[in-house]
Amino acid sequence: MLRIGVLGAGHLGKIHIKCIKQIAKYELVGFYDADAENALRVEKELDVRRFDGIDELIDQVDVVDIVTPTLSHFDCATRSLRKFRHVFIEKPIVTTPQEALDLIKLANEANVKVQVGHVERFNPAFIAAAPYLDKPMFIETHRLAMFNPRGTDVPVILDLMIHDLDIVLSVVKSEIKKISASGVSVVSDTPDIANARVEFANGCVANLTASRISMKNMRKSRFFQRDAYISVDFLDKTAEIIRMKTVDPDNADPLAMILDLGPDKQPKQILFDKPEITPINAILTELESFADAINTNSVPSVTINDGYAALDLAYRIIDKMNNAANLG
Repeated sequence: MLRIGVLGAGHLGKIHIKCIKQIAKYELVGFYDADAENALRVEKELDVRRFDGIDELIDQVDVVDIVTPTLSHFDCATRSLRKFRHVFIEKPIVTTPQEALDLIKLANEANVKVQVGHVERFNPAFIAAAPYLDKPMFIETHRLAMFNPRGTDVPVILDLMIHDLDIVLSVVKSEIKKISASGVSVVSDTPDIANARVEFANGCVANLTASRISMKNMRKSRFFQRDAYISVDFLDKTAEIIRMKTVDPDNADPLAMILDLGPDKQPKQILFDKPEITPINAILTELESFADAINTNSVPSVTINDGYAALDLAYRIIDKMNNAANLG
């Protein structure tokens, strides 16, 4: 059983603590939170030991789960890695791409496992749709949220779009060729709504939109590829697959939807699939997958390099956005 400690007991940290208590592969040693009053409340509410210092907790565990504000991720992870602890770290991995590179070096030197909390990889709708994804050439994502003051200290790219950047990079295995982006600050000091177009060397184009000033919440991605269209609703946890296959018109099902492509071309049948979604707790599943990676000495589901790649792309988009604003 892996001894684990949680750094940070805010809204998300409390969820992590509750999930860890349900995972038999972990022994929850305790948690640390910088807010003493909150720490006392959580200790009593969740019946888990409160530690007075970060290093005191790190010294007593095998695994450190970092759920603190992003600005403190690098310090917490550095302390943990220097003591050869495995690290689960919430997204975004750290504050800057350079910090991520420094962390990668430390993790390699420590020879321990690091997993980044890009939880949408564990969304049951994405898991159900993933087997159908095969070299998509156009991807469109919309991640819209109603206004919440929490998180407005960073651009919407780092707050919301980074989820979809990680998903896109996990699906498209190609170098980035070109980035275009624009954004507008409406209610905060950093952009609240943004759009990015990412072009890959293999010809794939991803068009991503994120907003935190919408009238409704939406988290949808659409993938277009040869003979297929895949739609994933990360919020409602549903997926739809529309596929086409070449058919012999003389032997086709008379009730099937057949697409006539004209003379000298074989018609195609349109197939509608709605894959069965197995309900899961995505946060619990990602934490359990990390325990499996440690116990089996296998590669974590979302690696430290994945975390760096998403953060680096986010910053490249922010740079393009700033350049466009300055030119305007």
